[in-house]
Amino acid sequence: MDPLSDVLSLLKPRSHVSSGFDAGGDWLIQFSDLHERIKCYAVVSGRCWLSVDNVADPVRLEAGECFVLPSGRPFRLGSDMALTPVDAVSIFPPARAGGVVTVNGGGDFFLVGSRFTVSGQHARALLRTLPPIVHIRKESDQAALRWSVERMMAELREPQPGGFLVAQHLAHMMLLQALRLHLADGVGNQVGWFSALADRQMCAAITAMHAEPAYRWTLQDLAERAAMSRSAFAMKFKATVGETPMDYLTRWRMTLAAERLENSGDSVSTISFSLGYESESSFSAAFKRVMGCSPRQYRRNPNGVPFAPSGTNVARETQIEMTAN
Repeated sequence: MDPLSDVLSLLKPRSHVSSGFDAGGDWLIQFSDLHERIKCYAVVSGRCWLSVDNVADPVRLEAGECFVLPSGRPFRLGSDMALTPVDAVSIFPPARAGGVVTVNGGGDFFLVGSRFTVSGQHARALLRTLPPIVHIRKESDQAALRWSVERMMAELREPQPGGFLVAQHLAHMMLLQALRLHLADGVGNQVGWFSALADRQMCAAITAMHAEPAYRWTLQDLAERAAMSRSAFAMKFKATVGETPMDYLTRWRMTLAAERLENSGDSVSTISFSLGYESESSFSAAFKRVMGCSPRQYRRNPNGVPFAPSGTNVARETQIEMTAN
């Protein structure tokens, strides 16, 4: 799979709520407690403001535009940011699929989309690699999402047998299409794994690591994939992704290992060899530095295990251990 598919597969997005929102008059709603959730919506009619925590300026949303909030941050949505916000819990019913929630009689603004929950103990770390807001503005790009939005509306307004599954698949399509369009449109000077996918050279190197995580990649190998000199590649990768190529490779291997420890019966030895380590001890040492515990401890109790910050320098020692064994 490609890197975007790899990460979204590990997040295991599951449509928790696919619904519509119809508002009228003046309103402002605060959405909190969104840990490990992704929101993907399209504005069908009307306009509103969107403000996400730790993002400097509110975003104006117009009819036809789509937006994705992949980072799980609290946000506010409303007709006027100066109003006193109302907590979403007091407006929206308990999580359910389908239906339309109405505020102030509706009629001025209509939104349709889905909220995803994601699973896996490393979900939080992976969500941090995605941008806080993906905003699709171009009319040509919006057309790519129009069919999914229209079908979603039909499923909500005219329930049919199997409608829940249809809405779920449509929501997944909306999420993937929005992220693709965001990458194609360019992501500016943002730093991080997701932003790097928009760079042809960096994407080539990341794709190679994802395609063959067990391969004994060297800095020179990856630079050649990016068609760059080794020094220029190393500098650009660090500036674009936020960590060195070898640190990224090690962290990706440990993410794959954590997934298998949690969801398969494969032995630690089998996992270590499949990821390119010639000894279980070298793999276990690398895993502990990245994940904060041994592979066996993680398998027994993955809940709450900390994922090391992106700046953790684990790759150099891991490469030495892999070479020595």
